[in-house]
Order: sequence, then structure tokens, then C-alpha cells
Amino acid sequence: MKDLFPFYTIGHFINQPSNQTEFEIMEFDKMEEPNVDDIHKHIFYEILWTEKGISKQTIDYKEYEVLPNSLFFISPNQVHQFEEWKPLKGGTILFTEDFFLLNHNNKNKLFELSFLDNFYANPCIQLDKANFAQIKQTIDLISNEQKRKDKSPTITQSYLHILLSQVQRCIDTETEKPVSKKYLIIFKQFKTLLDKYFTENKTTTFFAQQLNITAHHLNIITKNVTGKTASEVIRARSILEAKRLLTFADFTVTEIATHLNYFDSSYFSKLFKAETNKTPAAFKNEMSEKYRIR
Repeated sequence: MKDLFPFYTIGHFINQPSNQTEFEIMEFDKMEEPNVDDIHKHIFYEILWTEKGISKQTIDYKEYEVLPNSLFFISPNQVHQFEEWKPLKGGTILFTEDFFLLNHNNKNKLFELSFLDNFYANPCIQLDKANFAQIKQTIDLISNEQKRKDKSPTITQSYLHILLSQVQRCIDTETEKPVSKKYLIIFKQFKTLLDKYFTENKTTTFFAQQLNITAHHLNIITKNVTGKTASEVIRARSILEAKRLLTFADFTVTEIATHLNYFDSSYFSKLFKAETNKTPAAFKNEMSEKYRIR
């Protein structure tokens, strides 16, 4: 089944599709409107910072109001829609996984950040003025480095790591019991496997075996990170894909159920309603009206 959405590189967002750049920083009032579809996926990470103004963002059917003194994070493979905005002051930082890991061989460094690659984390972080001011100072350092004729990817990457560490510290300070880095890493590894195998309707035991841990241990980890069991996370990933197919493709419920390896479409419809409080048909009608799909 082909992809439902266009995948964009950073080059597309600077209206240079052939540009293979792995890092960009832009201020809203100085950037050209990118020639991209309203609903799309990234193959890179994006951080929106907002100093003034309000915008509305949607990631995989969840809507967020982005207020001043806030950060908004978009990870690869999420379906993103920039819905509406009022005059904004702020900007966007775009970077690839390869840029983040430049001269670092351990991908776990990226997985340790709770707010990236985590469907269950809030991608919108509201900061107090003091914390936002500190983070904005780091953003300014990044911006100034990128303006230099002799700009250094190593220096820019170091500032980016500092920025993301500052964000994680703000989140941890506000969290009563932050999730351990070890659990976050294993959860992100689980999520990566789930994105690969979700159409095969694999069990918790299958993923636990792939991770060389027990199903019980995987459940403990997912409960700590998301508040849900591993099987609930697996099922939610299937339902998310079903939502995407019902909204943006012309497949029957039976075809979608079969694609997701549920061969009893009635059972799948019951699962879908239990997860969304709507039948697949009702959901499709609602989304068709919202997105004006004909």
C-alpha cells in the first residue's frame, strides 16, 4: 500500500527540494511560505518556537493551541497539519537524525529525549518567562552561528544538544517522577519496531523477544512511559493507521482490517469503536466533512 502523504525533506521547507541540507533555522517573519501540502509527513525533526502570537497545530488527529513562550516539536513520520495562525513572532529549527548524531555513533542519545519520537508525550511545551528566555538565548546562539560565513556544523550541533538538554531539564523539573533514560531508550526501540511491524498485528511477546526482554518487563516499561500496556500501545498504532486510511484513502473497512492483519472485520470494527467511541463509518464521514474530501 503506497504512502498516503508526501514525505518532505528540509529542502522542501526552504523551497529547494534538491537541497540535501540537514539543518536550517528560520524566523517566521523572514521565511518564504514553503510549497508543501497542508497535511504531510517530515523525514526530519522540527522545533517551532513562539514568542508572540497563537497558532493551531494538528498531529495525528490531536489538536494543539500553541501560545507565546512555547515550543512545539514534530518528529519524523508524524502526520502534521499547520491549521491556522495569528501574526507570529518566533521561528523554526529543522534537523535530521544524522545531523543530531554527527560524530556520535550511539542513537540512544536521541532516544533519551522524552519529547521526541513519542506519540504519548505532549509535543507542545509551555514555559515560564525565565526558562523561555534561557532557551531563546541558545536559539540566538544557533542563529548567529548559522549566519557566519565560516559556520561550523560541529558548533551548531553542540548548541542544538544544549537546547534539547535544556528542554528536557524543564520537562523533568515539572514531572513528579521522570521516566528513567533506560526505560525511554527501550520504549523508543519498541516504537521503532512497532512502526516496522504494525501491519502484521504482532503480539507483546513478539516485540519483547525482539528486544531481548520479557513481555512482563516490556509492559512495565510502556506503563511507565505512556500509562498504557504494550498491547494497548500496539493496538493504538493499528487504530491510528486505520484512522489515516479512513480519512485519506478510499478503502472499505474490510480492506483496512485485512491490511492490518485483522481478518474478522466485525471484530476490528468493535476494536475501533472501543478506541475512538465511533464506528469506522461514522469516523470516515466525520473526517470527510472536516477535510472536505470528496
